[in-house]
Amino acid sequence: MIITVIGAGLAGVEAAHTLSKNGVKVRLCEMKPTQYSPAHTHAGFAELVCSNSLKADRLSTSAGLLKAEMRALGSLTLEVAELTKIAAGGALAVDRTAFSDEITRRLHADPNIEVITGEITDFPESNAIIATGPLTSDTFAEAIKQKLALMVGKPCEAGFGAELLGFYDAAAPIVTAESIDMEKAFMASRYGKGDADYINCPFTQEEYEVFYNELINAKPAELHEIDKVYEACLPVEVLAKRGKDSIRFGCMKPVGLIDPRTDRKNYAVVQLRQENTDKSMYNIVGFQTNLKFGEQQRVFRLIPGLENAEFVRYGVMHRNTFIDSPRLLDSCFRLRGSDNIYFAGQITGVEGYMESAASGILTGLAMAGRLPELPKTTMLGALTRYISTPNENFQPMGANMGLLPPLDLKIGGAPRSSRPTKLKKQEKYERLAERALSFYENSN
Repeated sequence: MIITVIGAGLAGVEAAHTLSKNGVKVRLCEMKPTQYSPAHTHAGFAELVCSNSLKADRLSTSAGLLKAEMRALGSLTLEVAELTKIAAGGALAVDRTAFSDEITRRLHADPNIEVITGEITDFPESNAIIATGPLTSDTFAEAIKQKLALMVGKPCEAGFGAELLGFYDAAAPIVTAESIDMEKAFMASRYGKGDADYINCPFTQEEYEVFYNELINAKPAELHEIDKVYEACLPVEVLAKRGKDSIRFGCMKPVGLIDPRTDRKNYAVVQLRQENTDKSMYNIVGFQTNLKFGEQQRVFRLIPGLENAEFVRYGVMHRNTFIDSPRLLDSCFRLRGSDNIYFAGQITGVEGYMESAASGILTGLAMAGRLPELPKTTMLGALTRYISTPNENFQPMGANMGLLPPLDLKIGGAPRSSRPTKLKKQEKYERLAERALSFYENSN
């Protein structure tokens, strides 16, 4: 049997790699470089479109726990991420080009994987994993829409509705390192975690007020067919309009950052994160935007230290799509009522790079007949339950500790008194991580 994997993003490459490791032949279909989505530019697999950060690596964080569970299942993307990582404080960030190129090289060299280039336009009949991501081509998205409408018994004329939903996602601008004025900016990581890997652009109150007013009055680019914008990816200018201090307590919060020149906290701070190994480019953290390019240049050059910033990529917004997974998929990401058709990645409603990659691992294991029954105390088990449990207001979800069931705190085997002990958040998260990882340790 040959399994078709459609899409060579993070989910697709993990699915193909997992199947190959388990002796299954794979036909990996990727439309690049024949055709590109509006947000993709690199010909390689597993292209990181938005940020180059894979988030925190500490076990006491949801992102770190997710990675630990993925490593236990043999994640390809995390193995390559370790080889291509760049400094990012307590986060795991990669040189996105080197990351993509190494994954592409490995899959092309795998004798169990045949790479097919070109757009897929027809919905597969059987034995396939659809991992086309949030930027599924219009033609294939229509094929998915038609199939799902048929399966749920609703006419396609009803529109996306509950069958295939749409929302918009945004990416932040990238500037050259040499154009940043380091006389005004300083190097530091928040709370001193890791090395001083971030460039920080500090604001006085007066500078912040000028910047804020220009930001909220800047002209956005025109968008068509907006259904919804996912909350975690709202443009910075939209967030700013929620209140004068909304971004000062958000992406521009000065907490945990001490200006070495004054030994004090600034009124607001914009952080820049290293974008590549050579440290020649930096991403403006949290500044995903839909402003016109000229407006981005004008407004973002009001950031202290970026007065002469050279933009190598402007922020963009693009349409993302995801299906109503609780209605359509089981806990293995299999399409209910299908002949071995699975979905993986952000099209299922798992939100985030690693969450998408993780779903690829799970679908690969499921199709190979090797998927363990993941308890709800694991992050992967919690995510699979989230995407397959009935939910009338289904929205994309990333890994978070709130998905896990609470700890069962006991003394000497007996339940605690009516006043349960309250753990500090750090200790609580550490215990949740220990409980989750014990499953994998006991499974080996």
